[in-house]
Amino acid sequence: MANPFGGGDVSTVAHAIQLAVAPAFLLTGVGATLNVMASRLARVVDRARILEQRLDGIRGAERDQVLAELGTLARRAKLIGRAIGLCTFAALAVATVIIVLFFGAVTPVRVSAPVALLFIVAMLALILALLLFLREVFLATRSLRIGGRQT
Repeated sequence: MANPFGGGDVSTVAHAIQLAVAPAFLLTGVGATLNVMASRLARVVDRARILEQRLDGIRGAERDQVLAELGTLARRAKLIGRAIGLCTFAALAVATVIIVLFFGAVTPVRVSAPVALLFIVAMLALILALLLFLREVFLATRSLRIGGRQT
């Protein structure tokens, strides 16, 4: 029976599925990381909205303190936003790796170089995203106040 995909036989496609399992698990991990980042961004946005509502009713040193905290929250939001963008790009690159692997399994086209390049790009984007996320965590920790004292 002829293969409806026009390329390799069923064992070739089965092998492509085996190769795609690792990137699929990587997508799950990246998705979980995106969930954590999105939650942190939501908390930053919620805190900023609360502070912005308070801003109209305060003056003097307290106003300066709220403005400083809003500045820190803005920097945190920017870092998380960039990390989310890079993480999303990494996920898209990994998903493209999976597509190219299947394309290579059902056609005679050699895909090892594009797969390797896409995977390297995905890992670089993920590394940069995690570094930005770590920077945001450090910024959040540095601006943390416990018992009225800044840490």
